[in-house]
Amino acid sequence: QAQLVESGGGLVQPGGSLRLSCAASGSMFSIFSIYTMGWYRQAPGKQRELVAAITSGGFTNYADSVKDRFTISRDNAKNTVYLQMNSLKPDDTAAYYCNADQKVFGRNYWGQGTQVTVSS
Repeated sequence: QAQLVESGGGLVQPGGSLRLSCAASGSMFSIFSIYTMGWYRQAPGKQRELVAAITSGGFTNYADSVKDRFTISRDNAKNTVYLQMNSLKPDDTAAYYCNADQKVFGRNYWGQGTQVTVSS
């Protein structure tokens, strides 16, 4: 009924770029546009943290550590959210997770994650 599938992770050198995608499917996403979509990440031994989020109205917020380097966007026609990551650093290495949240209806869903490794 609700599935989030991330893609686009991989190994990249410091200073490089990656674009993550998260595709939403299932009956719970029949109106994808009502969800606040977020990207979170979790590095080994650390807590999961919010990287970026975009509301149904298109407002965005970012973790201080990624401001001016990462950009979140959404395509409601494709039920997809993106995370463009530029100037990547080794500290960006983590598993990246997509999240869909709709507080009015009490819905919250997670993807399975995609690994991003920044290393020379």
